[in-house]
Amino acid sequence: MKNVAVIDYGMGNLMSVLRAWQRVGANARIISAPAEIADGDILVFPGQGCIVDTIKLLKSTGFDDAIRGWIAADKPFFGICLGLQALFEYSEEGDVECLGIFRGRVKKLRLDRKFKVPHMGWDNIAFKRAGNEKLLGGIDDADQFYFVHSYFVDTPQTEIVLGTTEYGGQAFTSAIARGNLVATQFHPEKSQSKGLQLYANFLANAR
Repeated sequence: MKNVAVIDYGMGNLMSVLRAWQRVGANARIISAPAEIADGDILVFPGQGCIVDTIKLLKSTGFDDAIRGWIAADKPFFGICLGLQALFEYSEEGDVECLGIFRGRVKKLRLDRKFKVPHMGWDNIAFKRAGNEKLLGGIDDADQFYFVHSYFVDTPQTEIVLGTTEYGGQAFTSAIARGNLVATQFHPEKSQSKGLQLYANFLANAR
């Protein structure tokens, strides 16, 4: 049984994330200090709320450097919502510098007034399947996942893009993957069976 460490940095939907990983067979627990990461096989970075506060809390707890080091070592990592956005260089939300692990910016959804922001609810994802067959087993482009966000990732690193979604005429990156890292704009823990399938696939193939 693999040990999953869910980061508690003072924000995030922790309990639903924790229960979802437990449901797919992980020995999941919440950690509140970087020193506790050492006992984990997989590091999970949940997130919701304001990215300005998220970055401040990551820096004040030391999780910013811990996350950078974990990803640099290509250890299994799963980021959710702000746990995706924070991996990039800069966010328009609060004009804040992020962790800078990947190139790109987090931008505000600017849509026709008939489309509501935040983008909230179920939507499809066009997945890049080549090389990701095991991760995406049991999932197809007809399946829908749950989103809640007003900002999106715009990255020139097209090689890391795992999936894209379109809302209101705006196409955006809804998932990335590189090595042992996956991060999603959507919330797998709120996406019922297909979200759990993604977690289960990641758990089975993490190395």
